[in-house]
Formats: sequence, structure tokens, C-alpha cells
Amino acid sequence: MEALAIIHGSGGEGIAIPKHRNRTNRSNRVNINRNIRAKEVRVIDPDGNQIGVIPTYKAIAVANDFGLDLVEISPNANPPVCKIMDYGRYKYELTKKRQEAKKKQTTFQLKEIKLRPKTGEHDLQTKVNHIKKFIERKDKVKVTIIFRGREITLSQLGRKLLERVIKETEEISSVEQPPKFEGRTMIMVLSPKQSTK
Repeated sequence: MEALAIIHGSGGEGIAIPKHRNRTNRSNRVNINRNIRAKEVRVIDPDGNQIGVIPTYKAIAVANDFGLDLVEISPNANPPVCKIMDYGRYKYELTKKRQEAKKKQTTFQLKEIKLRPKTGEHDLQTKVNHIKKFIERKDKVKVTIIFRGREITLSQLGRKLLERVIKETEEISSVEQPPKFEGRTMIMVLSPKQSTK
């Protein structure tokens, strides 16, 4: 049942506004000891051996004898399966596993660098330096050459520009998508080189 906060206006009337408590996600909640609702449970001891199906109050007493908690590990089973364990340590190990899984997920961004067929030497070097920074941060880079108006006739110049970018970044990057036309733009994608361990 939600608690209500009453705000009194100047006219003396009260307005009821529900107070929302920060509730934990029920699907992530683990029942332990007296929070286990089932009348009887299948119990596994700390060594992983089955004790059997016993009333919940007896299972809690057995867990207390071990100096540990009774933790519901399979609430949807019939009867629910509970294990006798150190709940604090169990939570710590779960958190650690989640963090490890997160570390293994590779996240990258697709950065875009835009060039023109007649990009000057200094500007090109600046753009190449940006590409190198992105690649070193494990991001992919989409290099786009934009052709405006009659510049479309300079497609060979654009291709040479992209080949030069490839050559200047070849130590740290590999070509994921070779240069190709999309409308009035020529696009290629560079990605960080896979480390061979």
C-alpha cells in the first residue's frame, strides 16, 4: 500500500499525493532466511550435497547451525531450491561476475572524418592525427570525401587521398570497408588492428 503525503492549500483543503518509495526490481531480488515464503524447500548444504525437502523453518535452523544463510536460488522450482551459504559473499561474487562480463564487452564508437578532394597538406595531416587518436582509443573511423558540383570528376584524386590515409595509419589500423561511392561521397571505414597475442 502506498503512503500518501497530504499538502494543505490556503483554503484548508488537503490534496493527497502518493509517495513513491525506491523499490528494488522484484526479478533481481533474492529471498533469504525469513523472507522465503514457501512452506517447504529443497535444501542444498554448503558443500553442494542435497539434504532433501524439509519445512522452511527447519531449513533456516539448519542454516543457523552452519552459521550461514538460507538463500533461495531457484524460486520457481516446486518446491523452491535453497542453498545454505554466506549471502554477503554470494552477492559479492555475483557483482564481480557482472563486472567481468562488462569488461569483456567491447564498446566502440564510429567517428567520422570529412575530407574534400582538394584538402591541403596541413589540413590532411591534422585529420590523419585525429584518425590516429580515434583508432588508439579503439574507435572505428569513417573517412568521407565529399564531392561538390564538378568535383565529382576528381574521383581519382579522392581515391589517392584515401590511399594516403591508409598508408599513414597502417601501423595501427586496418581497412574494414574499402573506399566506395555512395552518391556524391566516397566512404571507407578504418578499424583498430586486432592484437595478435
